[in-house]
Amino acid sequence: MLDSVTINQLRAFVAVCDQGSFSGAARKLRRAQSAISHAIKVLETAFDVELFERNTRKAQLTAAGHSLLPDARAVISRTEEMKNRASSIAKTGAPQVSVAVDAYFPRSHLINCLRKLQAEFHNALIDLRITTMQGGENLVLERVCALAVTINNVPEVNPDAIERDWLCEVEMVTVCAPSHPLASTPEPIPMDEFSRHVQIVVTDNQPGAEKTQQGVAGKRQWLVNDLSAKRDLLNAGLGWGHLPLHLVRDDLASGQLVELERRAWHLGSLTFMISQRRGHDLSPCEFRLVELLGAPQCDSKNGQRAAPTHLSTAVPPDPAPGDQAADP
Repeated sequence: MLDSVTINQLRAFVAVCDQGSFSGAARKLRRAQSAISHAIKVLETAFDVELFERNTRKAQLTAAGHSLLPDARAVISRTEEMKNRASSIAKTGAPQVSVAVDAYFPRSHLINCLRKLQAEFHNALIDLRITTMQGGENLVLERVCALAVTINNVPEVNPDAIERDWLCEVEMVTVCAPSHPLASTPEPIPMDEFSRHVQIVVTDNQPGAEKTQQGVAGKRQWLVNDLSAKRDLLNAGLGWGHLPLHLVRDDLASGQLVELERRAWHLGSLTFMISQRRGHDLSPCEFRLVELLGAPQCDSKNGQRAAPTHLSTAVPPDPAPGDQAADP
């Protein structure tokens, strides 16, 4: 019977409660009092409860009525919200943006960008995927996503079909737990010494993934497919690895992790690119997301400003000689 409940019946129920009488509800809704009474009876039959006391002159709710009133208000409110959203979509269309974001991208900055985008495009349909390595560009190539935030040093999936443009840079640090042997090794530490210890490396577990690894010191590796697992293993003292500064800033400040100085081994900032299919014209919603993602908040330890993409004719800085990405 609940399938027979209508929004007009719920409006009648709420109106009687607000006006304190069936006649008041009829005036408010501009309907006959008999129609209001009928709507309440149908509701009571559908719910199998009495909503109003029958032995009082005023419209007095029963215990069941008191319990169901907030639900009725909520349904009416959501219906109004749906109507307004539909009206807006009918007038302007529904903005859509689908983006795959690499797991190394600053999470707090991503969240802030999405909040701002939702505030500016209330009706936007946002499809977000968190990926690693070539996962984002594969989704773009398959047309699952229109955009992908990709690490520059990860080989392009298909340069003929996908184009990349510079987005921003993030500072990287090499870390281990204070209990790890490298923490007590005299610094700076040469690569040979790093290679003697297990390195925690993020991978997408795809065939041939080892060929795309960069910033890797040797063959002793534990492979994981997400940053949280890598961070947990590092905090447990089970290895060393490269991580974005924003992810481990608190761990370094609290002493849970320590930063290691490398000798004759340059580790550049992590450069993020925005990837899209060649010839794809960004919608206003997509353009705004790219603009937000490349805003100055996405910066490094040294305060390096992150500029927007080519959409605003930004030019990326020249990479330092020998720059390598961390294991992406």
